[in-house]
Amino acid sequence: MRGEGKIHSMNMLLVLTNLPDRATAEALAAVLVEDRLAACVNILQPCRSVYRWQGAVETAEEVPLLIKTSEARYAALENAIRVRHPYETPEIIAVPVALGLPDYLAWVMTETWAETLTEHWPSP
Repeated sequence: MRGEGKIHSMNMLLVLTNLPDRATAEALAAVLVEDRLAACVNILQPCRSVYRWQGAVETAEEVPLLIKTSEARYAALENAIRVRHPYETPEIIAVPVALGLPDYLAWVMTETWAETLTEHWPSP
């Protein structure tokens, strides 16, 4: 039946990154979705990060993003984040999605597939 159960998918990724403020997070999320690098981006509430950077323990308020994309779009997505991210070394972590609602997984693939086709087979 449609939408029931879970299917195995090695094609969807959940990508995590953090931005220094909400405006930067919203701008990046909009570009990623507009350019079909992501089907959806969740902009979470600010969090407090504690990390070691260049030998010192630092703390910062950051805005986490949960980015849903296809494995085929990962390289372009990573590049888009790196180009627009204000950090010298941004956190970009991709987690494979092993299981999920079939209709949702199909939607993510559809939303990120059109641009992939255009890149490989441009229209005449």
